[in-house]
Amino acid sequence: MKRFQHLVSILGIIAVLACLVFAGCAGPKPKPGEVFPCAADSKIEKEIAPEAELADFSCVLKKWSGSDTLHFNVAVKNISDTPQRYRVNIFLDNGKAVGGLIPRKTKEGLVEPGETAAFVYPVKDMDGGPKSVMVMVKTMSQ
Repeated sequence: MKRFQHLVSILGIIAVLACLVFAGCAGPKPKPGEVFPCAADSKIEKEIAPEAELADFSCVLKKWSGSDTLHFNVAVKNISDTPQRYRVNIFLDNGKAVGGLIPRKTKEGLVEPGETAAFVYPVKDMDGGPKSVMVMVKTMSQ
């Protein structure tokens, strides 16, 4: 009987510790409309072209296709002496990826030296921030 009680006590402690670990890893869910860091700084890998500077990289939950969806706010500053167009790629730890061109269309021109251009990238079927992310910013040929 004592062995059984001891076993039940150990299993209870393990169950409580497991709940604490899972609850701690989940963290609080971001509130819609509030800008938050996309991941811890140590969990964001960046590959930025020498002609660019990442002026903003943050996340926000906004309505998209009828539900709260993760959006990446990306702003790129041109630190070169010539107008540029940039390709942005964002890779998430769950295998999803988003990205595009800044500026999207060149009708209005390219990003001039010293200027900053931004775009917001939604991620379908995500309602919270990723654990880790990789951001790549490359220049496009003119």
